[in-house]
Amino acid sequence: MIEVVAAALINLQGQVLMQRRRANRAHGGLWEFPGGKVEPRETDLEALQREIAEELGIALDRDAIVYLAEAADADGGIVIRLYSCRRWHGEAAALDADALQWCDPGSLGLLAMPPLDMPLAAAVKEMLEGAK
Repeated sequence: MIEVVAAALINLQGQVLMQRRRANRAHGGLWEFPGGKVEPRETDLEALQREIAEELGIALDRDAIVYLAEAADADGGIVIRLYSCRRWHGEAAALDADALQWCDPGSLGLLAMPPLDMPLAAAVKEMLEGAK
Protein backbone atom coordinates (compact mmCIF):
# COMPACT_ATOMS: atom_id res chain seq x y z
CA MET A 1 0.00 0.00 0.00
CA ILE A 2 1.18 3.51 -0.86
CA GLU A 3 0.51 5.91 1.99
CA VAL A 4 0.12 9.58 1.10
CA VAL A 5 -0.42 12.59 3.34
CA ALA A 6 -1.87 15.88 2.16
CA ALA A 7 -2.70 19.26 3.65
CA ALA A 8 -5.78 21.43 3.44
CA LEU A 9 -4.16 24.77 4.18
CA ILE A 10 -6.84 27.22 5.29
CA ASN A 11 -6.21 30.97 5.27
CA LEU A 12 -7.84 33.63 7.45
CA GLN A 13 -10.60 34.14 4.85
CA GLY A 14 -11.55 30.45 5.07
CA GLN A 15 -10.10 29.63 1.65
CA VAL A 16 -8.22 26.41 0.87
CA LEU A 17 -4.95 26.21 -1.06
CA MET A 18 -5.01 23.87 -4.06
CA GLN A 19 -2.20 23.10 -6.48
CA ARG A 20 -2.35 22.05 -10.13
CA ARG A 21 -0.23 19.02 -10.99
CA ARG A 22 2.41 19.47 -13.67
CA ALA A 23 1.25 18.34 -17.10
CA ASN A 24 3.99 15.70 -17.46
CA ARG A 25 2.87 13.75 -14.36
CA ALA A 26 0.09 11.28 -13.63
CA HIS A 27 -3.15 13.27 -13.29
CA GLY A 28 -1.32 16.20 -14.93
CA GLY A 29 -3.34 19.41 -15.08
CA LEU A 30 -5.68 18.35 -12.27
CA TRP A 31 -6.02 20.20 -8.96
CA GLU A 32 -5.04 18.51 -5.70
CA PHE A 33 -4.19 19.08 -2.09
CA PRO A 34 -0.42 19.49 -1.66
CA GLY A 35 1.42 16.58 -0.07
CA GLY A 36 3.10 13.31 -0.97
CA LYS A 37 4.24 9.84 0.00
CA VAL A 38 5.11 8.82 3.54
CA GLU A 39 8.66 7.46 3.52
CA PRO A 40 9.71 4.38 5.55
CA ARG A 41 10.14 5.13 9.28
CA GLU A 42 8.43 8.51 8.88
CA THR A 43 5.32 9.50 10.82
CA ASP A 44 2.44 11.17 9.02
CA LEU A 45 3.29 14.52 10.60
CA GLU A 46 6.97 14.26 9.66
CA ALA A 47 6.04 13.37 6.08
CA LEU A 48 3.48 16.17 5.87
CA GLN A 49 5.91 18.78 7.13
CA ARG A 50 8.64 17.56 4.74
CA GLU A 51 6.34 17.39 1.72
CA ILE A 52 4.83 20.83 2.30
CA ALA A 53 8.30 22.35 2.73
CA GLU A 54 9.43 20.70 -0.54
CA GLU A 55 6.30 21.57 -2.54
CA LEU A 56 5.37 24.99 -1.15
CA GLY A 57 8.44 26.28 0.68
CA ILE A 58 6.58 26.86 3.95
CA ALA A 59 6.84 25.42 7.46
CA LEU A 60 3.64 24.12 9.03
CA ASP A 61 2.94 24.93 12.66
CA ARG A 62 2.92 21.40 14.09
CA ASP A 63 0.41 22.34 16.81
CA ALA A 64 -2.06 23.50 14.13
CA ILE A 65 -2.13 20.22 12.15
CA VAL A 66 -5.41 18.31 12.60
CA TYR A 67 -6.44 15.01 10.99
CA LEU A 68 -9.50 15.53 8.80
CA ALA A 69 -10.29 12.61 6.49
CA GLU A 70 -8.89 9.86 4.31
CA ALA A 71 -9.65 8.25 0.99
CA ALA A 72 -8.46 4.98 -0.54
CA ASP A 73 -8.74 3.50 -4.00
CA ALA A 74 -10.96 0.45 -4.51
CA ASP A 75 -8.16 -2.11 -4.26
CA GLY A 76 -6.54 -0.44 -1.25
CA GLY A 77 -3.31 0.26 -3.14
CA ILE A 78 -3.28 3.96 -2.29
CA VAL A 79 -4.56 5.76 0.78
CA ILE A 80 -4.48 9.54 1.22
CA ARG A 81 -4.79 10.97 4.72
CA LEU A 82 -5.76 14.65 4.72
CA TYR A 83 -4.84 17.03 7.53
CA SER A 84 -6.03 20.61 7.93
CA CYS A 85 -3.69 23.38 8.98
CA ARG A 86 -4.48 27.04 9.64
CA ARG A 87 -1.02 28.28 10.71
CA TRP A 88 2.31 28.15 8.89
CA HIS A 89 5.43 30.22 8.39
CA GLY A 90 6.34 31.72 5.02
CA GLU A 91 4.42 32.36 1.81
CA ALA A 92 3.37 29.38 -0.30
CA ALA A 93 5.00 29.10 -3.73
CA ALA A 94 4.39 26.57 -6.53
CA LEU A 95 7.75 24.79 -6.22
CA ASP A 96 6.46 21.45 -7.51
CA ALA A 97 3.26 22.38 -9.35
CA ASP A 98 2.08 24.44 -12.33
CA ALA A 99 -0.04 26.78 -10.21
CA LEU A 100 -1.54 27.48 -6.80
CA GLN A 101 -5.05 28.77 -6.16
CA TRP A 102 -6.92 29.81 -3.01
CA CYS A 103 -10.46 28.44 -3.29
CA ASP A 104 -13.65 29.18 -1.42
CA PRO A 105 -15.16 25.99 0.05
CA GLY A 106 -18.12 26.14 -2.33
CA SER A 107 -15.87 26.16 -5.41
CA LEU A 108 -13.73 23.16 -4.42
CA GLY A 109 -16.12 20.72 -6.06
CA LEU A 110 -15.89 22.62 -9.35
CA LEU A 111 -12.19 21.92 -9.80
CA ALA A 112 -11.04 19.00 -11.96
CA MET A 113 -9.33 16.66 -9.44
CA PRO A 114 -7.89 13.16 -9.24
CA PRO A 115 -10.57 10.72 -7.98
CA LEU A 116 -9.17 10.36 -4.45
CA ASP A 117 -9.09 14.13 -3.90
CA MET A 118 -12.83 14.51 -4.55
CA PRO A 119 -14.10 12.97 -1.27
CA LEU A 120 -11.36 14.86 0.60
CA ALA A 121 -12.56 18.13 -0.93
CA ALA A 122 -16.10 17.28 0.17
CA ALA A 123 -14.83 16.71 3.73
CA VAL A 124 -13.05 20.08 3.73
CA LYS A 125 -16.15 21.85 2.41
CA GLU A 126 -18.32 20.20 5.07
CA MET A 127 -15.88 21.16 7.84
CA LEU A 128 -15.59 24.79 6.71
CA GLU A 129 -19.28 25.32 6.03
CA GLY A 130 -20.14 23.70 9.34
CA ALA A 131 -17.82 26.16 11.10
CA LYS A 132 -19.86 29.19 9.97
